[in-house]
Amino acid sequence: MAVSSTLSSAARCSLLLIAALTLVLSHGAHAYGGSRAGLSSSFYDNSCPDTRDIVKRVIQDARVTDARILASLIRLHFHDCFVNGCDGSLLLDDDVYLGIVSEKKAPGNDQSARGFTVVDNIKRALEKACPGIVSCADILTLAAEISVELAGGPSWSVPLGRRDGTKTNIKSADDLPSPFDPLDILLEKFKNMGLDDTDLVALQGAHTFGRTQCQFTQQECTVGQDEGTLVNLDAATPNVFDNKYYGNLLRGRAPLPSDQVMMSDPRAAATTAPIVRRFSSSQKDFFKNFASSMIKMGNISPLTGRDGEIRKNCRRVNKKSY
Repeated sequence: MAVSSTLSSAARCSLLLIAALTLVLSHGAHAYGGSRAGLSSSFYDNSCPDTRDIVKRVIQDARVTDARILASLIRLHFHDCFVNGCDGSLLLDDDVYLGIVSEKKAPGNDQSARGFTVVDNIKRALEKACPGIVSCADILTLAAEISVELAGGPSWSVPLGRRDGTKTNIKSADDLPSPFDPLDILLEKFKNMGLDDTDLVALQGAHTFGRTQCQFTQQECTVGQDEGTLVNLDAATPNVFDNKYYGNLLRGRAPLPSDQVMMSDPRAAATTAPIVRRFSSSQKDFFKNFASSMIKMGNISPLTGRDGEIRKNCRRVNKKSY
């Protein structure tokens, strides 16, 4: 009986030690980015608890003088995740010494991707509050969710903990989804990212607010109109995130050819058209699927753990050798 009691006590002590060690290791992985640590909505709860509030405050300030900024910020997140995964590579400027060619020069970004100064302002505010903690990749992810919410769209719990890449991929950036892609190409590009037909239709729904240059529209530019002239993506509610975009598709009034093909292409009947109709009839359904698809897109090949870095300046990698 005494022997049994001693063994039981030893076993309990062993279990307690294992539990304590597991807790320490878990905390360390969360705080310091242990190898291949996962994403979590509570990632910054201890290290930088005001992260979301800081991001939101900077975006709200920017919105006062720039009504387009909300749509622009979600586009940055989209174009970042589709190249190298969600690693903030889109934010990098040219660096001849490190051989970095900026993805901003790719056709899908050049002279159209915008909002970089606002991202700089967010990063500056976060560095002041909690230096070296919040990644630029996470800034883009949070900014996208906050922008949708501020425009009247859904909100969702954003998984965080991404780290920043130290290189760009200009070849991949050259193959971003184009306003003139036919449906089969769009479906393929999204499938290559692990995104299905519903994700395509839902994420294209981000075109329910914002503007585009007339050179990218179905009608192109009118006579005498500069190709950079802006056109509302949703004529009815250009600054509101709602499901009216899908009604435009049903009526053949989507400005972007790559949007309208989700109804007009022969393949649409068996793929995207039923989803367009569903989202058109239910904003609640659209919002639910949009949030789900945004989380799914935000999980494309993130750098976690000890991979990558936390950039001090979103436009440059930190000063070290790679």
